[in-house]
Formats: sequence, structure tokens, C-alpha cells
Amino acid sequence: MENVLCIILGGGRGTRLYPLTKHRSKPAVPLGGKYRLIDITISNAINSGFRNIFVLTQFNSASLNMHITQTYVFDKFSKGFVEVLAAEQTMESTNWYQGTADAIRKQMRRFDKSKYEHILILSGDHLYRMNYLNFLRHHLLTDSDITLSTIPINETDAPKFGVMKINENLKITQFVEKPAQQDIIRQLYMPSNIKGMIRDNFRKEADLLASMGIYIFKRDVLKELLQDEKRIDFGKDIIPHAIEHKRVYAFPFKGYWEDIGSIESFFNANIQLAQENPNFFFYKDDWPIYSKPRVLPSSKFYSSKIDRSIISDGCLVRSSRIDNSIIGQRSIIHDNCHLNRVVYMGADYYEHDEVLKDKQEKGMPIMGIGSGSVIENTIIDKNVAIGKNVRITNKKGILEYEDEMFHIRQGIVIIPKNAVIPDNTEV
Repeated sequence: MENVLCIILGGGRGTRLYPLTKHRSKPAVPLGGKYRLIDITISNAINSGFRNIFVLTQFNSASLNMHITQTYVFDKFSKGFVEVLAAEQTMESTNWYQGTADAIRKQMRRFDKSKYEHILILSGDHLYRMNYLNFLRHHLLTDSDITLSTIPINETDAPKFGVMKINENLKITQFVEKPAQQDIIRQLYMPSNIKGMIRDNFRKEADLLASMGIYIFKRDVLKELLQDEKRIDFGKDIIPHAIEHKRVYAFPFKGYWEDIGSIESFFNANIQLAQENPNFFFYKDDWPIYSKPRVLPSSKFYSSKIDRSIISDGCLVRSSRIDNSIIGQRSIIHDNCHLNRVVYMGADYYEHDEVLKDKQEKGMPIMGIGSGSVIENTIIDKNVAIGKNVRITNKKGILEYEDEMFHIRQGIVIIPKNAVIPDNTEV
């Protein structure tokens, strides 16, 4: 669709995903052993037939920029592009992005007078599979100025979302960003006669309709709404204002969708990928998820037991047991280890023989998981060296903790990138 431009918002500081976002932006966080979060959204766009894509970045964007430029390269015979637009100071503005709408306002000059009639705005940190062409068709069929992709939610989830009230034609008549008061929430209930049409197998009892943070605007409407520089956010400012003056419709999405915005949601979504019947299924020829191609050997296992787990390329596992886990590329797991509910992101490189020899002579842990270690309910970031006989189980059930060696967020232990955990450590 040559008249549609996709803009993917690269996310803010990602504080709820810290320390995974200490060295990278949210969309660059590894997912499922070999992907990054941004791969989901870009793949959805490409598979939907949309190949004109800008990715707006600001915080810790170096690794995301590198991943995109190395992964999404169309040949000269193909129309389309995936291009990074980093935040920048200009003669018109010396400020960085102040919100989702402000980010697009500051880049609007790049496509203000372009051929694009419609702007598809997406988030780079969601896990879902969606055909955006169906979204566009609904937008055109209703002759909408703005269309919001929506999911049904329960009342308890309302304070996390932008929640809307709709009529029987799916026209949005009211929009409240993250409502907290129960009387306001109940005023936004869906009409009873259309609940059955909107609910799906993932949300059978839902009474409310929430924004997924995915929008289609007519380009001229978007330009008009962005003229007021006080409107810096779509959910808080643009959408509530537009409902009073424009044709704004809901597009009910049916299917699995997860906002990977917190450590708990990130951890659970990854572990769920390894189950027998996952909510999100990577193994689809007709809708592949693309990522950076790597030249790595197949993984090798010695006398090991692996159940309900995903093992990526280039791994070595020796006489160990792995349950309900995600094992990233180049992971080295030594003898007699037990991993259960672990998201191990692997490594960016193999350590050279000289480095390994030097570390062994000094009694330092080498990159990977040392023999005899037991790890549960843990996220291990990249390039981590865990020593021998280490136990990471959070047996005291601590919910929040932080030091240089490890963090605990929502009861889940996180070992930061490049961390070194000495032999016999207990967490």
C-alpha cells in the first residue's frame, strides 16, 4: 500500500523494564531467544504489505538503530524502506520528544507533503500478530478521520489503558486515559448488544474497550491536530480532543496481544512462548517474524533433559536439565545445572581461548552458567558470567531489591548485562 506510511514509536525510557533497558531501548530488548521486540511490529507491517516504515527513536537507541539497519534492507528492485528517525535538535525546536504525539510532530516535516494519504502509528514494544490491511480497510469503510485498534478488557485493567465508550456503529463517543474512579469506568461499558461481537477467546468476560496504542490517521487530519504544541500525547491529548471534532472509530482486534511494558509481563510472555500451546506462535510460514540473520552453528547437547523450552542457535548444554525456559544464542551451560523458568538471553560473542585460559588461571567465572548451578524464575541478560554452584532462587520471596550484582523486580531476579556472579553465590 504505497499511500500508507507506518511510523513505529521507539518508546520512552522504559523505566518499568529496567535494568533490561539500562543499555538499550525497549524495542531493542531481546525476545524469544533470537528476536527483538521491534521485530514483531516491523514483521507485522511487512507481512501486511506495508513497506514504507519510519522508526522514531530517542533513548538508548544505538543497539536498536544497528539492529534495524543490519536487518531490514530491501534490494533496489523492491519499493520500500525501514528507516530510523532519531530525535534531534533543530532550528525550530531544541527540545527532545515530550510525548507520543510530540515525537511525530517534530518529524512531520519529513512526510508533510508526501504521497502518503494515511499514517499508521504503531508501538515497538507489543507482542501480537495483526494484519494491518484489515485495519486499513475498516478505516476506509467507515470513512473515519482516525481509527483506533482496540481490545476488550476487564474493569480491573482499566487504570492501565485508554478506555473508550462506543455506540452500536463502533463510533467512539468518549475517551478517558487510564481511568481510576469506578463510577467513571462503569460509564464506559460497552453496549450489551455488541459485546458478543467484540469479545474473543482471550477476553470472554470483558466489559470495556481499550486502546492498543495503534492508530490510523488521515494525514491532513493528523497534521491539523498536531498544530497545537500543547497536545503532546495521543491518549491524553489528541484522541480526547479529536472525538469532539472528527470522525473517530474503533477497530476491535481479536487475538492475543500483550504490552511488554514491565518485567513481569516480559518474563511471563517469554516463558509462555515455550509452552505446548503458546498464545503467540512463531512457527507460521504464512506470517514469519523476521530478525537479523546470524551465521551460527546448530546447538549441541550432551546427556541433558530439556522440556517445554526454546533453545536458540549456537548453544552448548552439558549434562543439565532445562525446564520452561528460553535459552538465547551462544548460551553455554555447563555440567549438572538446573534451569527452571529462566529467560537466558545468551551472548553476543564466544570468548576466545586466550580469554578463557586467563580467566581459569585467575579463578574467574567464564561467560555462561557454571557447573552445579541452580537457577529459577530469573532473567539473565547478555554476556553474563555465572560461576560454579551458584543458586539463584529468591527463596525468601523478596519482591523488590537492587545492587550491582543483581536486581529483583516483582519477585523476578534479573542478572544485568555483562554481570559476573562469583562461585557459590546464593540469591
